[in-house]
Amino acid sequence: MSDLTPRKVRPSLLERAAATYDFKADARAPYALPAVDHPTPAIGAAQPRADLPPAQPKPARPVARQGHLAGAATIDRVMLAERGLLVPGAAVGALAEEFRLVKRQLLATARSVSKSDAELSRLLLVSSARPNDGKTYCAVNLALSLAAERDLEVLLIDADFAKPDVMAQFGLAEQAGLLDALADPSIDVEACVVRTDIPHLSLLPCGTRTPADTELVASARTGTLITQLLTADPKRLLIFDSPPVLAASPASVLAAQVGQIMLVVRADRTSESDLRAAINLLDSCEHIQLLLNAVALTPGGRRFGDYYGYGQEEDAL
Repeated sequence: MSDLTPRKVRPSLLERAAATYDFKADARAPYALPAVDHPTPAIGAAQPRADLPPAQPKPARPVARQGHLAGAATIDRVMLAERGLLVPGAAVGALAEEFRLVKRQLLATARSVSKSDAELSRLLLVSSARPNDGKTYCAVNLALSLAAERDLEVLLIDADFAKPDVMAQFGLAEQAGLLDALADPSIDVEACVVRTDIPHLSLLPCGTRTPADTELVASARTGTLITQLLTADPKRLLIFDSPPVLAASPASVLAAQVGQIMLVVRADRTSESDLRAAINLLDSCEHIQLLLNAVALTPGGRRFGDYYGYGQEEDAL
């Protein structure tokens, strides 16, 4: 007789992240997700990456594309692979599957938020408690994964004003961007958007750095620009890569503008006290989800990618 006993469903990384931290005694317990007993595979780490094997098989260098991508900035797929980032169109592996799980849960939360505020549901903030926890690495990979969705247009915004890195991750030069449009009402923020040859993915640079960055973000013009960016494309989802919460103030200001936050937690570095402090500073946003990063793999444990025939691929650790 066949065994029809239901098999335990493997929880997502967002669900497994809270297992590292005890929120039972904290007043902000609703932000903690259920603890589980599964070993947690890593989805990637921020530093170091130069000596890591590619997260995806190296594809051929892209050729110029026509149609709606004509004139868009060309992104070197080989460079993405060398940096341990997801590569559009490459074979599905462990990293791609992990971010598929992450985005599914974030999209589910967005649908829930849309029932009360459709505009707010299209705004996502990515941050971390401290520097070097891998937030930009995770923000870029999340944007690449979401761009694979057929019904979304993803705009990744570099809001880490002190140390902008989004454009560099894609091999592009800095140019006028968010801070310029915030400071000068005559600048059309849509004109600062950089369209790429990766379908459904655009970038908004940080712009000209200024010591008044927090004050600019806290101004009423921020809401105006966000509305303009959302109105320009009804399918557009905005992802803000913000500074670390405990290192710079813009993150807590931006938290009031978004529908949900993905807080990157570095397994080997982030303390519970830092995490609690970061969550308290982000409390203007109701939906905060944790993403556990740089987790040591359990030898012999199940890893994503095997089902597609790429089980030998290394996770970015």
